[in-house]
Amino acid sequence: MATFTVAVDFLEDIAEAVHNLGTGTLTLALSPTAPTAETPDPLTTGNGTRANLTGEITYTNYTDDCTVDRVLDNVTSAEAAGTYKLDADDVVITASGGAIADFRYVYLWNDSATSPADAIIGVWDHGSTISLATGESATIQWNASGILTIS
Repeated sequence: MATFTVAVDFLEDIAEAVHNLGTGTLTLALSPTAPTAETPDPLTTGNGTRANLTGEITYTNYTDDCTVDRVLDNVTSAEAAGTYKLDADDVVITASGGAIADFRYVYLWNDSATSPADAIIGVWDHGSTISLATGESATIQWNASGILTIS
């Protein structure tokens, strides 16, 4: 099962109105490179932007079941009884016309964030490399309690 790590900047970004998770364009980025191997690490203080994802794959032969490539569909953002929950449809990635570049890390970033631009929310580490040959698929499945909860 994938492990989710919240970007250090995310909590400050929430407090300083960088994110509106209910209306923002939440987007995925795939990478074979561990956050700690990026320069700088996009999960550390002051570095939580997509621009710091130097290992992001090219999306050749890539298709997914999102309405717009890599943009999450049916995002829900709600608070109940003191707990906020962010959720969306799972994403099915398929290799079409050839293999997709290998990846292990799936970043979630907010394409609507402007200051800083393209702020990272967090990353899932799948624990091993995902390789997809033509016609093969992988599902990015969120936790049963949603993408993330804050209480």
